[in-house]
Amino acid sequence: MSLPKLPALPALLLSLLLAAPAARATTELTVATVNNGHMIEMQRLSVQFERANPGVKLKWVTLEEGVLRQRVSTDIATRGGQFDVITIGMFEAPIWGRKGWLRPLQMPPGYDVDDLLPAIRNGLSHDGQLVAAPFYGESSMLMYRKDLADKAGVVLAERPTWAQVRAAAEKLHDPGAGVHGICLRGKPGWGENMALLTTMANSFGGQWFDMRWTPQLDSKPWRDALALYVELLQRFGPPGSAANGFNELLSLFKAGRCAIWIDATIAGSFVADPRQSTVADRVAFVQSPYAVTPKGANWLWAWALAVPASTHKAEVAQRFVAWATSRQYIELVAREIGWTHVPTGTRRSTYANAAFMQVARHASAERAAIASANPLDSTLPKSPYVGVQFVVIPEFQAIGTAVGLLVSQALAGRQTPNQALKASQAAAEREMRRAGYRP
Repeated sequence: MSLPKLPALPALLLSLLLAAPAARATTELTVATVNNGHMIEMQRLSVQFERANPGVKLKWVTLEEGVLRQRVSTDIATRGGQFDVITIGMFEAPIWGRKGWLRPLQMPPGYDVDDLLPAIRNGLSHDGQLVAAPFYGESSMLMYRKDLADKAGVVLAERPTWAQVRAAAEKLHDPGAGVHGICLRGKPGWGENMALLTTMANSFGGQWFDMRWTPQLDSKPWRDALALYVELLQRFGPPGSAANGFNELLSLFKAGRCAIWIDATIAGSFVADPRQSTVADRVAFVQSPYAVTPKGANWLWAWALAVPASTHKAEVAQRFVAWATSRQYIELVAREIGWTHVPTGTRRSTYANAAFMQVARHASAERAAIASANPLDSTLPKSPYVGVQFVVIPEFQAIGTAVGLLVSQALAGRQTPNQALKASQAAAEREMRRAGYRP
């Protein structure tokens, strides 16, 4: 028995069916990033990457810094494969690269790896191979209200001492006018309050560990640093300082609520932008303060994009990382938003650009701070570790977080600074013994 003859398909439908197997499948890249201003702008501009790469769709997971670290650390350690591109820093990159958790980056021709600032590039490499590409780099610096300082007769040197900063904060503190003398990070975390406090301790002559990996948190430099930190914020800081991280302090400073702010150099592009800062034309920039040594007085950090070894979309993921960290991306931001908004601290070419240097009043202080930070020699006594405001060992994340919580309790008045450091010393010693650094 013969089968009935099917009617001929219309020519147009037939051509569509024949073309269907060749249709480009959609590749969805899940990008985990932090909720900082430059990352928000990257998310908005990434539509241009999608247009240039048909068939690629970006899915964004944008998180607060502490939550991002927790989510990404858990996923990459378990090889969960939840993310295709992750935002990490100079702490994670060398450790995770050594463990084989990150795919070494193969950048396309024209990316110009040699254009990256040496300190930033080295901090994101393992065995000389880039394992994370810097989206923006930073050190720390002191930003202050020049108008208020001039009116009060306060003069801050290019590299002031902590004693001079304390005197200035006291003189400029005017809560009745809604201006706090000084704003510093208080939110607990190894990358939050401990980033600032570690640079303070470094400058007082302190270190996290001596050459035998014995914790030094109960030493005089740490006691002096923490006592000053607590006094500054309790007497001259904004209410609720224990909850303030970078974003909260950025908002306060832009609103004219802080006379002095010591934080990431990346903040300079935001506080000096008249479109978003009420004090844009009244801000001055100098280097982070020191006590007995400028060694380790300002930190070194980069938020970078990396590709986890667990992703099955490595080629496309690396393509996105190269796009978002390229010189061309910086020029794209300049065209679309302006030179004051470009992510800085990564490339020599940015600081060689006359248009950028003309509008970025913080740029000279930023580059000087980055150049002066040396993770290989950041403490007055010799130390066994690499890092300025952190220690590049896997155990530091837990130790730094625990100490940050104890410091926050001291700031809130629930224990004295010396009690917090004694407890910190005990916690660090337990962890170092457990990990085998100490007998």
